[in-house]
Formats: sequence, C-alpha cells, structure tokens
Amino acid sequence: MSQYNSDLLRLLDERGYVHQMTDAAALDALAQKQVVPGYVGFDATASSLHVGHLVQIFLLRRLQQAGHKPIVVMGGGTTKIGDPSGKDESRKMLTTERIEENIAAIRPTFERLLDFSGPNAAIMVNNDEWLSALSYIDLLRDVGPHFTINRMLTFDSVKLRLDREQPLTFLEFNYMILQAYDFRELSRRHACRLQMGGSDQWGNIVNGIELGRRVDGTELFGVTTPLLTTADGKKMGKTAAGAVWLNDDMLPAYDFWQYWRNCDDRDVGRFLRLFTDVPMDEIAQLEALEGSAINEAKIRLADEVTALCRGEDAALSARKTAEDVFARGGVGEDLPELALPAEGMPIVAALTAIGFTKSNGEAKRKVAEGAVKLDDAAVGDPQMIVTPRADQPVKLSLGKKRHGLLTLQG
Repeated sequence: MSQYNSDLLRLLDERGYVHQMTDAAALDALAQKQVVPGYVGFDATASSLHVGHLVQIFLLRRLQQAGHKPIVVMGGGTTKIGDPSGKDESRKMLTTERIEENIAAIRPTFERLLDFSGPNAAIMVNNDEWLSALSYIDLLRDVGPHFTINRMLTFDSVKLRLDREQPLTFLEFNYMILQAYDFRELSRRHACRLQMGGSDQWGNIVNGIELGRRVDGTELFGVTTPLLTTADGKKMGKTAAGAVWLNDDMLPAYDFWQYWRNCDDRDVGRFLRLFTDVPMDEIAQLEALEGSAINEAKIRLADEVTALCRGEDAALSARKTAEDVFARGGVGEDLPELALPAEGMPIVAALTAIGFTKSNGEAKRKVAEGAVKLDDAAVGDPQMIVTPRADQPVKLSLGKKRHGLLTLQG
C-alpha cells in the first residue's frame, strides 16, 4: 500500500522513480487538488537523446498519465554554457544553428512518448527564449542577491569537479543560477509547480525552489530519480560500442531492441516498471520467471520499449530479425549494414566501420579470441580481406549477440 494519496505520487513511487522529494505531503495534496504542470530540462548537445535520458522522459509520461501537464524544456540557452553536473571537463561549444538543429531532431522522441493535444497537453519550450534576452546587469541585480558563493561551493556538481582538481569555468559556475531562473520563469509563464530530474540535479532544483519562494512567494516542488545503473554497476545506456541512441538514424532498431533483450536478469523487473506501461501485476509474474524462462520477460521488455520509442513496426521487425538470426540461423532484414568496395576490406576495418569495435586494435584482439565469424564460420586471420558478394550479403558476427550485413557498394 502506497504512503501517498495522489495518483501522481503513487504511480511514481510504485514504479521506482522517487529518490528525493521536497515537501512530499504538500506536493501530494496539491496533486489531488489540481493539475500540476511539471518540467524536466534536456540540453541539446547531440541530435538524439540516449537511453540514459529515458527515465526523465518517462517521468513526464507518468506525470501526464496521472492527469497532469508535462513541460519539456529544451536547453537552447543552457546548452551554450554546459551543465557541470557529473562532468570532469568543460563541454564543447555549439553554434546556435547547431543547437536548433539538434532540438528539431530530438522532438520526435517526445512526440512518441507524450501527448501534445488534449486537456493536459504536453508543451515543449526553449529556455533560449528568455535566457538570451537577459541583461547581465539585470540578472545580477534580480537574481544574484539570492545566491551565496559559500552555498554554491557545497553542491556536488561544483564540489566534485574541484575535488578532482578539474577546471570549472565561471561560465559553467553560472549554470545553476540560470537553471534556477528557468524554474522561476516557467512558474510565471506556465504556472509550473514541479521540477523533476536525476539525483545529480538536486542542488539545481532546490535553488530554483528557493528563488521562486523568495522572489514571487510561490511554493514550488522538486522530485529526483535514483542514479540509474545496471545490475553490474555500469552507467545506464552505455555499451562497449557507445551510447544507445533513441533516434532511428543514430542506432538501428534491431540494435536498440537487442540492448533491452540482452539486459541482466536482475534488471528485468526494474526496467519493465520504469520503461514500459505493462501493468504491475503482470510485471511481478514476469520478473518471477527463472532459468531460461526469464528470456520471455526480456523479449517482452525489448518489444515494449522498442514499440514505445521507435514504433510498433520497428519492434516487430527487430524481433523478427532476432528470430531469423538466432532461432533459424538465417540473415534478418533489420541488421546494421556496411557497404564494401568490390576489392573488399580488411576484417578488422570492417568490424570497426560497422561499429562492433572501437578500434582496429580491439578488432584484432577479437579475431585472436575467436569471437569473429563470417557466415557463421570463425575467422582466424586478422589480416583477412572480406570480399562482398553481388548476389547476397555476407553475415558478420561478433560473439553471439552482434550481427551485421556486409554488402557490395552500389
């Protein structure tokens, strides 16, 4: 039985989203009384978000499912500065045009997972709209007096960087002030009462709550999620081949599906709660499966997350490809492809070019370990040249789980 009375906090609590909360009783009461607009901020440093962002996106989905209003804040302004939270070094500067392109490329992800029409329609806003219009003197006068350097130095985002003796620029030091300003501005423009984010954002969220209270006398709230790692201690959304991107053009649907299908047995129940709409009683049955039967739960997880993030067709295609490759030993239609010139390419270069290894050195090691196959036959020579066929692709495999197609350049 949940300790909360509102649909919102009960939903967040039972599915495992809550790490810290400011004044839970007051937020619980507010969520029973009225529609609560809530936001999460996303910086536009790339043309796609990745699986590491998915918990925050699903926070907004849960907010909407509980009858409240999600606000997606794209950090067109703050991306120009860079959030120091959890970073060891300064972020590369992007042009305004590139940031706008990234935001446009990211939007379809939110359109799949949130409803932008109806009574509690989601909205997407860009904080560049108000941050770029700020006068530096006005910011210092209006906001500066509410922040002390003493307190700012105690926040993890600053303290950890300084403890590691990594440089923290004055530009980045201002990030927390601008994020607090965002919350106050969203409160004024959209009656936003709630900011949500990862546990590393706690200090930034508290700053915004205090600024809103001191300047406008508005009661604002914050919720953070636990730091999400996989059961083996790895950061969520990172693999040996790189980030698990949400956008189709950054990662094939098959690879996205496989990421979830290959998760640790211990993560299945937690991931079903966080990243799918499967009912809780059904999740309890799925996570109780043992031995090889747990693979049924993993396939359900992969199907559900891929359908939500990529669409039903992508999920069906990815699953069919997996069945073709694994169950029948064939060549699926949805595998990543690499076009080779007629004269061929060294096997190590092909492994790296298709994204299975990070370098030719790593590829050589994999060949030496016997982990590389062409058309299911082991490759023993790292100097081997792979020659493409005109009539059908060559299947390239690394281990049991990574497969791709080598085709002839057209």
